[in-house]
Amino acid sequence: MLHDDDRVFRALADPTRRALLDRLFERDGRTLTELESEIDMTRFGVMKHLKVLEEAGLVVTRRVGRQKLHYLNAVPIRQIHDRWIDKYTEHRVATLADLKTQLEEHA
Repeated sequence: MLHDDDRVFRALADPTRRALLDRLFERDGRTLTELESEIDMTRFGVMKHLKVLEEAGLVVTRRVGRQKLHYLNAVPIRQIHDRWIDKYTEHRVATLADLKTQLEEHA
């Protein structure tokens, strides 16, 4: 069984899935038909990619009448950032802030 982080990393590893997320970032609430028209892939292929994104929690859907709308959920990406990226950059940012302070004191 995949851990949530593993699902997100797996989903983000594919360029087509990243492109779908980019489309949803540009304008949320798109139908499969809209998304399919912007990706050079079959409808079935786009559906498979959307399923992976949904399983990772990166896309949520909502039915409005007969349409199924897809929405970006950026929370899992933020959690990945906080856990895997932010902690590695914090030291560098603190060092730069200290350097700025020292330079301003000597100016």
